[in-house]
Amino acid sequence: MKICVIGGANLDITATSNAPFRPEDSNPGRVRTSFGGVGRNIAHNLSLLGDQITFLTVFGDDLFGKSIAESCRTLGMDISACQTGENAPNPCFASINDSDGRMIGGIADMDTTNLITPDWLSQRKAKINEADIVVAEANLQPKTIAWLMDNCKAPLFLDAVSGPKSKRIAQAFEMAAHPRFHSIKYNRLEEQSLSHLQHHGRHFISLGKDGLKVIDNQGKTQAFPAYPIAAEKIKNMTGAGDALFAGIIHNGPNSPVEEASKFGLRCAALTLESPEAVNPELKTLSL
Repeated sequence: MKICVIGGANLDITATSNAPFRPEDSNPGRVRTSFGGVGRNIAHNLSLLGDQITFLTVFGDDLFGKSIAESCRTLGMDISACQTGENAPNPCFASINDSDGRMIGGIADMDTTNLITPDWLSQRKAKINEADIVVAEANLQPKTIAWLMDNCKAPLFLDAVSGPKSKRIAQAFEMAAHPRFHSIKYNRLEEQSLSHLQHHGRHFISLGKDGLKVIDNQGKTQAFPAYPIAAEKIKNMTGAGDALFAGIIHNGPNSPVEEASKFGLRCAALTLESPEAVNPELKTLSL
């Protein structure tokens, strides 16, 4: 399936304490750097699952940006329509995790992603409309998401990213001339910003260890349990939500909710076992 993913490509810095985290103190632990970003992670997961990916982003004009771009090429993504922002630092996300892998907090420096504007996308409209599915995430500005709602020919899948950024999707819905999307993924923290849109599209609401709640486009609610995983096997929670949504997207726009949800939860469980935001073993999964 041809999928166009639009969003951020970050350097991720993840610090995990060896013992339960002590606030306002120096905690012994492990610090890792990896390539991330919600858009890039979803694109990476979909590439591993075998989809044909066009990735649209603005890379930083630095060593990190060059390295991430080269990684995307190596993964087989089409990044021919991407741009390097002049004198722009590559987006970066820094997170602190407790010893059990749970994220305590994080800081996202995503200003370069703001260079993805409606005008920028309009220059790439033909590329976008070659896809069977278009995926966008809320690191994009509301006006940019609204442009996608109005101009995408393919089904639009949206990721809410975080509590503050989820509001951008609600704002975009108000700004768009013809507001619409096919599916959206968010979590409990983001639900408050988006619950008023639940009569539009399919809503996949991540409940963490409690699994997934889904509201389909007929308003029917279903619940699916998370795949069981031993606590000692959990290495990192940063990318599980991105893998969950990638699994749902990989099933296609016409797949039954149950099939898409269960496959997404399988992808999330496998990702929890990896210290990185994307588990390369995802390529072993099949529908």
